[in-house]
Amino acid sequence: MTGQAAALPYWRLSGFYFFYFAFVGAMAPFWGLYLRSLEFNAFQIGVLMSLLQVMRIFAPNIWGHIADQTGKRVAIVQLAALVCMVAFVGVFWATSFWPLFAVMSLISFFWSASLPLVEATTLSHLGKNTDRYGRIRLWGSVGFILVVVGLGAALDHASIKLVPWVVLGLLVGIVLTSRIIPEAEVARQEVVHIPMRDVLRRPEVLALFGAALLMAAAHGPYYTFFTIHLVETGYSKSFAGWLWALGVVCEIGVFLLMPKVFARVRAETVLLFTLIIAAIRFVLIGWQADNLPVLLFAQLMHAFTFGAYHAAALSLVHRYFTGKNQARGQAYYNSIAFGVGGTIGSLYSGAAWDSLGPATTFSIGAAFALLAAGVFVRRGKVSA
Repeated sequence: MTGQAAALPYWRLSGFYFFYFAFVGAMAPFWGLYLRSLEFNAFQIGVLMSLLQVMRIFAPNIWGHIADQTGKRVAIVQLAALVCMVAFVGVFWATSFWPLFAVMSLISFFWSASLPLVEATTLSHLGKNTDRYGRIRLWGSVGFILVVVGLGAALDHASIKLVPWVVLGLLVGIVLTSRIIPEAEVARQEVVHIPMRDVLRRPEVLALFGAALLMAAAHGPYYTFFTIHLVETGYSKSFAGWLWALGVVCEIGVFLLMPKVFARVRAETVLLFTLIIAAIRFVLIGWQADNLPVLLFAQLMHAFTFGAYHAAALSLVHRYFTGKNQARGQAYYNSIAFGVGGTIGSLYSGAAWDSLGPATTFSIGAAFALLAAGVFVRRGKVSA
């Protein structure tokens, strides 16, 4: 790290991303298995998993509004992380549906506050050097890989009851790293503040948010049932962990390459490409899970469907939402994409899994990805 990048609080920001996505690395692949061990059916699992997304519909906007008004982004992250950790202790007693529903709702409300505010803080520290974002964010991928591989291997020999203890430990890490993130000065280079409603009405913003919502919905079967799908197909939990890790390793490579890609290709073009790749990927996972070479190829596509997609989408959000709109812009993006879209994805996959089967459920996800590409082409400005 040299020049301006050297002045960044690089390791302090990277540490938070490490533990935040390590938490995701425990929850996304293995929480569904833990819920299955409590004898919940597929629809109940879909509902409970959707709570991590439902709260992102409105909670980030509440936190984002408070952050924009007070300028205390990091203080809010610290408070939310602490409450989330304390609330999580309730899962050790809440093992039936409605008590667990209540506890997970509380956890999700505060957990959803963190990432949009940390993203906005990171981009503020970066200033005009947003192409360096991937070098910080990749540590989140490292955290995800270590947990998904380590926990997957452990679960081949240990009880599934280990999962909540690991998650609690990772929440402690989130609390501790949130304490060392420095606040960033919010750039207010605009001569005239642009009202948020005017930004939200722009065709390119509507196209981005519409495509993001559908892309998140497309991932519903993957994030809710992928590990269950692999285990039921005959793979071990440790191998399932390695497959998750394979995708994220590729994602790290993409984060490192994105500055060079964006120097030659517009973010809009990258985004459209990733939507089409997502449709192909989910068809392969749904129909060819027992074909290991094809399954491995599908996981390699994660480099595009998450890494390249996320970098392109975040770049566009940062471009469209500036000055005083920055934190709320990140919050709106998270709410619409991961909140509304993620909730739709969890619910339809939960409803379809037992009745229609994995192949059809993943095909529905592929259809959502193709629809996202159509929306983006129709309303967005796509050119190389």
